[in-house]
Amino acid sequence: MDAVERRLAERRAMIIDELKAFVAIPSVSTDPAYADGVRRAAEFVAQRLAAAGLADAAVRPTAGHPVVTASWRNKPGKPTILVYGHYDVQPPDPIEAWLTPPFEPVVHGKRLYGRGASDDKGPMLIPIKVVEAFLAERGELPINAVFLFEGEEEVSSASLEDFVNANRDMLAADFALSADGAQWRLDLPSVIVGSRGSCALEVIVRGAAKDLHSGRHGGAIANPIAALARLLANLHEDDGRIAVPGFYDAVSPVSAEERAAIGAIPFDERAYLDSIGVSEGFGEQGFSLLERNWIRPTLEFNGIVGGYAGRGKKTVIPAQASAKITCRLVPRQDPADIGRRIAEHLTGNSPRGVTVEVCAERGSAESYALPADHKGLILAEQVLAEITGKGPLRVRMGATIPIGGIFKRALGIDTVFFSFATSDEDYHAPNEFFRLASPDAGLRAWARYLDRLGA
Repeated sequence: MDAVERRLAERRAMIIDELKAFVAIPSVSTDPAYADGVRRAAEFVAQRLAAAGLADAAVRPTAGHPVVTASWRNKPGKPTILVYGHYDVQPPDPIEAWLTPPFEPVVHGKRLYGRGASDDKGPMLIPIKVVEAFLAERGELPINAVFLFEGEEEVSSASLEDFVNANRDMLAADFALSADGAQWRLDLPSVIVGSRGSCALEVIVRGAAKDLHSGRHGGAIANPIAALARLLANLHEDDGRIAVPGFYDAVSPVSAEERAAIGAIPFDERAYLDSIGVSEGFGEQGFSLLERNWIRPTLEFNGIVGGYAGRGKKTVIPAQASAKITCRLVPRQDPADIGRRIAEHLTGNSPRGVTVEVCAERGSAESYALPADHKGLILAEQVLAEITGKGPLRVRMGATIPIGGIFKRALGIDTVFFSFATSDEDYHAPNEFFRLASPDAGLRAWARYLDRLGA
């Protein structure tokens, strides 16, 4: 163990305490009620970068939430990486499902619980502490680095592309190294080589001008909840295939080679279903569960609102009902085109007696694939194998991380995902946690990665 790794190991308890302080900041980007928490989280990140020895650390405005940047460019001739992470988090709802308050981080056993602990505050603190250790022990980094931490990843990085386009010179790098992402499974090290794109919509169904008594008016007018339920049900066939005309037009057939590669990955479908409390899988017929999750497009309902949902009863016909919809998209599918097709399908099938409005949510993303021979990917595999003693798998991500497409379009660079979260750590759900073993592996891995890249 060299001096950098020794320093990181000796300061492990301090790093966990810093992570607790970070997680305690309620930086929910989608809800304006948390705007102060988002700002405080950005300031926390800038302070940690400055304390690490990066003199130009700054909180920079965007059209939405701020980004935090810093840089160290004192190694002419050595590679430059763009280190990425995000400090915003998902809403904690439903609060009542948490065993401990979501923004009061607590250690139970070998886990740190709290919203954002795994996605992405724990993983993104790792490279900051590694840089601090290099500058403290050696007085320099082995490579050049630019740091970009955003506050809108959980709302599809809505302002990031404009910021990157406006700051190309400041962010110029050979490739991006992302602290966001996740290890696929606890027992198997992995590197992500592709992610799906996304688009998001809200459909609003309106009936009467106000909520009405269901006895006085029932049977006389259309019910927006019933109309919405019919509309949503008509977006899928019974076999799981998406029923929107033209939805699959740009989707390429799955090749035999791709199916063979996915089929060769060790995967226990029954164990997976048991782990999430589901008796059987469901989805588009003719594809395996992993194929449906990684390389096929989806259309999901994320929330539905209408009428009275409190305790007891309230006999009303609501004035309106709404649902939030997101799609995960595959190569060649254009988010704007898919959103338009869904909107046309919904409005074109509007039930009698109601009006239907479809609004596109801000922020969308195209799918992304990392070249198989990328030097940053190969180095990540070598370091993971050394740290874990196992050869890592190459896996795809069913989720969306917009930076792949953004950095490729704006900066002409690819993105290597090097996160030490694990996909079972309940991010986006109640009781999110971060395994305390993850910083141990992540700190060593990032230190060795930077060292080897600069060798």
